[in-house]
Amino acid sequence: MNTPSDVLVVGAGAAGLTVVESLRRKGYRGRITLLGDEDRVPYDRPPLSKQILAGTWDAERTHLRTRDVLDSLETEFVLGDRALSLDAAARTVRTESGAELAAEAIVLATGLRARRLPGLSGTAGVHVLRTLDDAARLRGELLEAGKVVVVGDGVLGAETAATARLMGADVTLAGPQAAPMRAQLGHDIARLLASLHTGRGVRLRPDTLVEALETAGGRVAGVRPVDGAAIPADLVVAAVGSTPATDWLAGSGLVLEDGVVCDSRCRAAEGIYAAGDVARFHHEVLDRTLRSENRTNATEQAVLVASNIMGEDRPYTPVPYFWTDQFDVKIQVHGLPTPTSTVHIVEGGTEQGRFVAQYHDGEGGPVAVLGWNMPKQARLQRRHLTDRYTPAAAAAPR
Repeated sequence: MNTPSDVLVVGAGAAGLTVVESLRRKGYRGRITLLGDEDRVPYDRPPLSKQILAGTWDAERTHLRTRDVLDSLETEFVLGDRALSLDAAARTVRTESGAELAAEAIVLATGLRARRLPGLSGTAGVHVLRTLDDAARLRGELLEAGKVVVVGDGVLGAETAATARLMGADVTLAGPQAAPMRAQLGHDIARLLASLHTGRGVRLRPDTLVEALETAGGRVAGVRPVDGAAIPADLVVAAVGSTPATDWLAGSGLVLEDGVVCDSRCRAAEGIYAAGDVARFHHEVLDRTLRSENRTNATEQAVLVASNIMGEDRPYTPVPYFWTDQFDVKIQVHGLPTPTSTVHIVEGGTEQGRFVAQYHDGEGGPVAVLGWNMPKQARLQRRHLTDRYTPAAAAAPR
């Protein structure tokens, strides 16, 4: 495979920037263009629901690199211009400004778009949290809000509820699950997370589907569940999930199914790759497709994509991983737990507020490991997952 003479990266987040840095680090001297729809240098998103929302960081601290470092990459940054379409055969992207950007290799790293509660345009006091601008607007209103309702009990909803409560707001967390993050953590650990929230003053409304808003004078006044009484609110945060930013790829010829569908090399078509939250890749060891919405995956996958652009032909076979910080608890999860997994505490204890748990599905080793305020120990326990996730271990004699 010949190394392409030029590379276009669409998406100026962590994945996109890491592709650029990895190419340069590997000695790539061709032309690189980085296209981003926000008029900002690349920044980190995990702090938005925590440090930025709480006001302990300013926006500049989220910048992934300084201007001097970005300049040293010898890359053309085209910021504040949204990609509108892709001609995969011609490897050409058309942008909102009317520009046509072509390259021998294109990397799609456009990330996610926040889902919005339907029918809410023009309603004041309703927020999503995906960008720095979103976080700034939400923080400004949180400082004045009395009653806050967070709709959605996944990672973002739980983190936002925790931060808002630490800021002194009266917070209700409403969602369809029996406990926050049950889909990611399973029943037992999600119950512990629920206790953490209620112990800090968050009101939980589990098993709650919100069907509409209560409004007064064009501003939100509460949320109305399918069942039960309305929940009063001065401010509502919709954390009802996100969708891969692939709408602009309709008609491109790529396969789009909850993301950009790729092979095990993160290749969506000849000369076209995907990385980060938008990429649905084939995991050769698990023999299934995965799409991972987390910061670690964005970086690791981007490094792999850069390697393959340079001709290394490597499969992407990560041990899935994510983390979340809520109140004074750091939760780290390695592997793929399921809601039906059996959980065993293998270090520490729940009563101590520090433990490591293994998740098991039937016979064999663990399918996942979770650390609750025990990051080092959780990383050490991760070694028990290698038989399930790494090619070398999977191929080794038993």
